[in-house]
Amino acid sequence: MKVTQIPFQKIGFFSKTMLDYLEKNPKINPFYNNFPDFEGFQKQIAEKQTSFSKSSRLVLAEALKNQYESFEISEKTKTNISLLKKEHTFTISTGHQLNLFTGPLYFLYKIISAINLAEELSVKFPNQNFVPVYWMATEDHDFDEINYFNFDGKKVTWNRKDGGAVGRFSTDGLDAVFDVFSEHLGNSKNAQYLKKLFADGYLKHHNLADATRFIANELFAKYGLVIVDGDDAKLKELFIPFVRDELEHGTSFKAVSKTIERLANNYKIQVNPREINLFYLGDDYRERIIFENNLYKVNNTEIAFSKDEIFKELHKNPKAFSPNVIMRPLYQEVILPNLCYIGGGGEQAYWLELQDYFNAVNIPFPILLLRNSVQVISEKQARKLAALNISKEELFLNQHELITNKVVENTAIETNFKDKKQFLEQQFLDLKEVAKKTHISFLNAVNAQERKQIKGLEKLEKRLLKAEKKRQTHLVERITILQNELLPNQSLEERQRNFSEYYLEYGITFIDVLKIALKPLELQFTILEI
Repeated sequence: MKVTQIPFQKIGFFSKTMLDYLEKNPKINPFYNNFPDFEGFQKQIAEKQTSFSKSSRLVLAEALKNQYESFEISEKTKTNISLLKKEHTFTISTGHQLNLFTGPLYFLYKIISAINLAEELSVKFPNQNFVPVYWMATEDHDFDEINYFNFDGKKVTWNRKDGGAVGRFSTDGLDAVFDVFSEHLGNSKNAQYLKKLFADGYLKHHNLADATRFIANELFAKYGLVIVDGDDAKLKELFIPFVRDELEHGTSFKAVSKTIERLANNYKIQVNPREINLFYLGDDYRERIIFENNLYKVNNTEIAFSKDEIFKELHKNPKAFSPNVIMRPLYQEVILPNLCYIGGGGEQAYWLELQDYFNAVNIPFPILLLRNSVQVISEKQARKLAALNISKEELFLNQHELITNKVVENTAIETNFKDKKQFLEQQFLDLKEVAKKTHISFLNAVNAQERKQIKGLEKLEKRLLKAEKKRQTHLVERITILQNELLPNQSLEERQRNFSEYYLEYGITFIDVLKIALKPLELQFTILEI
């Protein structure tokens, strides 16, 4: 195994928002609290310790005990759940949708980032306990985003009727998906493990939340990972005051609207708030709550409440009130003694819209940490890159730019016409001096001819490069094939591939080397050669 760290700035796949955040650009500083370094964590510990109550800890621990009741868990996870009752225990959390068979590779990177950071903080702050948490997005209803995963260039899809919170979805029909997936895997020892993991997860559990918990627990329980399902009546009871505030005062809309007005001066806005940022959740639907004609209505249904009725419903049935993308982060921070949220660039960009809202409701805003990103390169691929003289930074160039650079490097012909253009421009300068002594019409003619000649040279320059690429067809094909292998669809592989491709080849070693390689607080992109 060989690990190389490269600044995110050199990769080319990360937004201006995230790059400015990593560089602590003054333009973005007003939109977050503490930065992800040891000094920031020391401050965050002090803030969270005084704001998270003992009673909330007991509710959380009891809820987690109930959620895990029918699961076999490691002693380390059991210990971590118990530690959450103690006032010096804090969580490091990440979250992810309930993608079929974990979805894209970065599911692993998020969770390992949380595990490794919790371990690193335990060493730095020995008087505190740190628990890694995976927050399952069980209340999402964007089924089209989670009903598939990619394996070996093929899309493995679960087709079923959409509707409601995905965590409650029955796993019926996943036996057909299992049959299709199994055909692709073969019969190696690693293939047999993947088949068993899929079957035990989806064919032995009745809903998607339990299936996902089982799979994540199987992969990471030995590291003490705690998995939280927010679709829980006892946890929702802790959130009642904030739901009531939202229904009565629309605090999130007011606070976030002001924030994004300032943020939009320099950055792209990820999400926009609604006047009420809550859904009403039923067994097979999740619909927005809207306020019209002095009534709280559930969109696309006949359900409606007066003000008194909806508050009674909130206390009687808090599980029915589901936060949307604006309020979900607050819900997480209300029920967890959380210090840090680890997520991708898009996630962190919308968290940056929320600090003023957190301040308005007096909840500490967590540290935001960009998750580890990884490019896996096999030994064979590393040898090919070396043979083609492609550096690790160059690998992430636009394919046209990469090929052009390498073709130019590999030719003895001068393909850059810069000197010729400068010579031509000098000749026309002399002509212009002559033209200035005659009529303006001649000067205009000289200027027009200059533009024509320069443009002609530029066209010839492009034609020469095109011809040289044809002459070096073999080199161009090798570069194209290799980069497409490493960056499928000209995107980071972590957004395209499923972990099963690498597990099939390397087995548990793949997760073990990730665990060793990922350094969350170094804030760099990781290239892993195995």
